Amino acid sequence: MIARIALVTAALLTSSALAAPLKVDAVKSGVGVTFKQMGVAVDAKFNKLVAQVDYDPAKPENAKASVEIDVASFDLGDPDYSAEVRKKEWFYAAQFPKATFSSSKIRSAGPGKLEVMGKLTLKGKSMDLQFPLSVKKEGASQVFEGSVPIKRLAFGIGDGEWKDVSVVADEVVIKFRIVAQ
Repeated sequence: MIARIALVTAALLTSSALAAPLKVDAVKSGVGVTFKQMGVAVDAKFNKLVAQVDYDPAKPENAKASVEIDVASFDLGDPDYSAEVRKKEWFYAAQFPKATFSSSKIRSAGPGKLEVMGKLTLKGKSMDLQFPLSVKKEGASQVFEGSVPIKRLAFGIGDGEWKDVSVVADEVVIKFRIVAQ
């Protein structure tokens, strides 16, 4: 009986010592992209995302993060253009409504810096990514910011006539800012 109580107590102490998931502020957080169309930089954003972050600055190696993006919320600043990229040739939002990123490893890369490894899944295709991330305090919040370049054609984004990279460049930079407490 004493051994059982000791095991339960140890389990409770261990679980309470683990970092609790941070509460992500969806209003202050966001994911955007920058790409070139006919040589001109274009900025767009996703208006709907859900993120989960488990982070303890004292133990960054135990951190975990995941982001789920509603691809139909992609906003190019014009309703007609935004509707166009929901179609099969681009995001095919009807068939693949979510893009996801899930970290597999996070490690410290110096003060205020992390190195993140994980898997991005977009339009039914998955790819391993590795990218730097900055983390800083803003009041009571932790702010995680970074960017990572991807090749849109590797995910089948821009099929058919849109495979022509002289019109829409293959490289897309995903930029994100996640604010959590």
